[in-house]
Amino acid sequence: MTRLIVVCAILLLFSAKAHSQKAAAEKKLPEICLTQTEIELYRLINEYRAQKGLPEVKLSTSLSFVARTHAIDQSENYKESNRCNMHSWSGNGNWTSCCYTADHKKAKCMWDKPRELTNYTGDGFEISFYSTYPYSSSEAFAKDALNGWKKSPGHNDMIINKSTWKNVKWQSIGIGVYGEYANVWFGREEDSAGEPEVCIN
Repeated sequence: MTRLIVVCAILLLFSAKAHSQKAAAEKKLPEICLTQTEIELYRLINEYRAQKGLPEVKLSTSLSFVARTHAIDQSENYKESNRCNMHSWSGNGNWTSCCYTADHKKAKCMWDKPRELTNYTGDGFEISFYSTYPYSSSEAFAKDALNGWKKSPGHNDMIINKSTWKNVKWQSIGIGVYGEYANVWFGREEDSAGEPEVCIN
């Protein structure tokens, strides 16, 4: 079976400061528990960071909710095109939709998603992965996702705080896998919602 991997282009510029937001009602999130694939991807990312002398990034319930919500939206609604990349959001959910283009003119659509969907107060930064390869295990899928990001300078820089991200300290990370999509969201602020649970398989 032929293998297809698409690694989405990463945002290279990020907001200098958090966008001001109107006071909103506290959002109640559903219980979040990470799957074996999500936990493995989290482990591999922090293992890779440790190899570079970087600290572990703490798991975030809020960012994991955003990551999985987007993976579901991608799986159900995203259609690959030359214009809208995988950072795009459909109009089929309780969020602001957008066609995210390579010029990053819709970057705010990404940055705002944690605040739109959760009580997380900071900006969110996403890396996305897609593959139709029939993996033999959840570990194999997670390894391939990370290897794909490592080969992409923009994604790799975000994961290990190089280049644009060298002065950024990631305080939170969210992992979301659904179908053929995997998303990782990074944040500069801690998550007051704490860490998600681990699913019992």
